[in-house]
Amino acid sequence: MGKLVWIASYPKSGNTWVRALLHNYIRQTDTPCDINKLTDLTVSDVNAGHYQRYDHRPASQYSIADVQRMRPLVHHDLMAYDRTLVFVKTHNALCAVADVPLVTPEVTAGAIYIVRDPRDVAVSYSAHLGRPIDEVIALMANPNAATGGTDRAVYELLSTWSEHVDSWTDKPDPRVHVMVYEEMLAAPEAVLRPLITWLASPPPRDRLARAIRFSAFDELRAQEQAKGFDERVAESTAPFFGRGRAGGWRDVLSPAQQARIERDHEPVMRRFGYL
Repeated sequence: MGKLVWIASYPKSGNTWVRALLHNYIRQTDTPCDINKLTDLTVSDVNAGHYQRYDHRPASQYSIADVQRMRPLVHHDLMAYDRTLVFVKTHNALCAVADVPLVTPEVTAGAIYIVRDPRDVAVSYSAHLGRPIDEVIALMANPNAATGGTDRAVYELLSTWSEHVDSWTDKPDPRVHVMVYEEMLAAPEAVLRPLITWLASPPPRDRLARAIRFSAFDELRAQEQAKGFDERVAESTAPFFGRGRAGGWRDVLSPAQQARIERDHEPVMRRFGYL
């Protein structure tokens, strides 16, 4: 039986926030968990170090075929990270490349998928990458959009924002727990209680409340300001943890940019109530 629980999302949709929430809930420490130790509990499926066991070259030299040949082997290796469930961060779409699934079914126990308004995603991803918003809007509409291919991270297929969301959520599956970023902001306890119940059992109210408090954006930003965040993209001058609010795109996007995102992703946006 599989042990991996994927924490999946399109980039800048709340993946790291959910990781922090789970870390604080599971570890039950008296102070907020260190944001630079999230990998103690949640591993990344594209970390190049996992693949170099099978190919000792610098990961930037791997072809997509090389990565796909090794990916199922790496996913099997990840099951050894814990005796019970292993949480794995991914931004991969739920599909296959070169006839190899990007998420290996045999080792999968389930998945948590986070959805966020693509207009806010565009603004946040632009700041994260240090690239113009128009360029990021085009990236979000590109079915071949991918990241990785560096010495630190292997190939990861995003596809379009719509196809990414659809790949994980279009067909109801009890093994996939879908959460909406905006609902997490508005009522974190109401959203996180079903998540913890789905993973294990109904959470004690005080334990859940403490995890939410220890994972608040103010806390995450303060930690990043004090000691940096290892997962921030080097090319970006913006902090990794922004204000975390919903609807910030209204202050940033031009009418033309807003219209293009809504045109590119209208069916999925309507399905999740963004239009």
